[in-house]
Amino acid sequence: MNWLQVGGGANQEHLNFLLNGRRNIYTRHGGIILPADLGDGMAAHLTDSLLAEQPYRVSAKFTCGDKERMIDIYLTQVTKGRDAMKDLTDLMRIAQNRYAEIHNCELNTR
Repeated sequence: MNWLQVGGGANQEHLNFLLNGRRNIYTRHGGIILPADLGDGMAAHLTDSLLAEQPYRVSAKFTCGDKERMIDIYLTQVTKGRDAMKDLTDLMRIAQNRYAEIHNCELNTR
């Protein structure tokens, strides 16, 4: 898992650039858009790229407190029979809630 925040080594333009790059890749691989309450993000299963070592990926830019944040989660595998996109969405929800708790900020949902 990786996270960034505006003011913590990244600016708004950098977060937008990173998310747009991920959105382009995830879209090419049939990714799904995350629910609006998780911010601006997508999840995808990337099977035929340089990123295939950790093919299950979810990325989201969201607001916590007064700052834009971004979390990426990469998984090597998902248990057979599981809905990987649902699991990635659920993991992002857990990660955002935990982030807000650790950093003492309130998640802003749309």
